Amino acid sequence: MGTAGAASAPRSAPLRVDAQRNLEHVLRAAREVFGELGYGAPMEDVARRARVGVGTVYRRFPSKDVLVRRIAEEETSRLTEQARTALGQEEKPWSALSRFLRTSVASGAGRLLPPQVLRVGVDGEEPGAPAASGATSAPGAVDEARVPQQRQGVGQDDFRVVGQRSGGADGLDGLGEDTGAVELLEVVGRLVDRARESGELRRDVTVADVLLVIATAAPSLPDAAQQAAASARLLDILLEGLRSRPA
Repeated sequence: MGTAGAASAPRSAPLRVDAQRNLEHVLRAAREVFGELGYGAPMEDVARRARVGVGTVYRRFPSKDVLVRRIAEEETSRLTEQARTALGQEEKPWSALSRFLRTSVASGAGRLLPPQVLRVGVDGEEPGAPAASGATSAPGAVDEARVPQQRQGVGQDDFRVVGQRSGGADGLDGLGEDTGAVELLEVVGRLVDRARESGELRRDVTVADVLLVIATAAPSLPDAAQQAAASARLLDILLEGLRSRPA
């Protein structure tokens, strides 16, 4: 009985204070490192930023894929709550959409969006189809150093999550299959539909476009004040591009 109790204790016992503190440091460091360098950044960089040994990181996250998935899930959940808050607290459709975008960009969420929700296609492409050889990226394409492994392929009004594997080198295997991205896209879709139906949002703007705005309007600059100012200015410009214009 004593042996059985000892074997099961680690599963239910809370983390020690020092272990909990290390976990928080690792998660904070992972958000910073992946936000700056993309999900391709090595675990050693995360450990260095957290000021712990790489073995400490691997004790909590047995593979990089597990850590990446944890960060992506947290970021997706945060964005979903921001979208819900905007829906619930803003009566005017455009105000709700712009509030969501401003809140998300200010939080730096775009740097940690799972690549699977950033699928931007060109006219005539089928969802999931590769970009035509020699084709140029859509205007405002995301910096691949920050949001790696993006693939083009969401057509107009299509915002499905593509649970495609992108290879183990960047710790992205299976990302998007269980991150709650479907829920995020559904809530943001309601924001987009309302703004479009009100006539304030361009008819050709999709959910993928809105998420692309979040990703592109969060530049990584060394000075925090400069970064905030640049993000706010860039978002103002992008919001003007989303608005419909009288014929």
